[in-house]
Amino acid sequence: MASQPPWISPDARVLPFRGILPSLGSRVFLAAGAVVIGDVVLGDESSVWYNTVIRGDVHRIRIGARTNLQDSVTVHVTAKTHPTTIGDGVTIGHGAIIHGCTLEDGCLVGMGARVLDGAVVGAGAFIGAGAVVSPNTQIPPGVLALGAPARVVRPLRPEDAAQVAAAAGLYVGYAEEHAKEQGL
Repeated sequence: MASQPPWISPDARVLPFRGILPSLGSRVFLAAGAVVIGDVVLGDESSVWYNTVIRGDVHRIRIGARTNLQDSVTVHVTAKTHPTTIGDGVTIGHGAIIHGCTLEDGCLVGMGARVLDGAVVGAGAFIGAGAVVSPNTQIPPGVLALGAPARVVRPLRPEDAAQVAAAAGLYVGYAEEHAKEQGL
């Protein structure tokens, strides 16, 4: 597919910090109220939903392709020690906080969950709603983790893994529909 410009709502903000302007890939969608600041790279077909903040002010944030950050998500970093890296095809549910950590490809972080400094969530893992992944915790690939602090409860069943994998693709479609509805 040929590169296409991002879809940016007039009420979204893309702001430089320390002279660094965020980089937005092809067909990135920024909904109204979204704010993207500083040293941030958003991969192709990723979506940043209503009132989400991605603040790359004191370290870098890298977000892969086809990743969605749903309404009121906060993504931040820790100065000099913990950047944030989010892989391809990741789904981050409403109100989650992602701080100075790594989310590998294809994982899902549930609504209101927190993933903290130095934590790594493995590829295809599912972090349940409201869970807290404590600093420096390693969540293995392909598991379900619940609670505060988050603990692995079991490997994902095939139907769970299919749901996690499908979520990112759904949001690529939702972003295109919202962009069209808004005339972007």
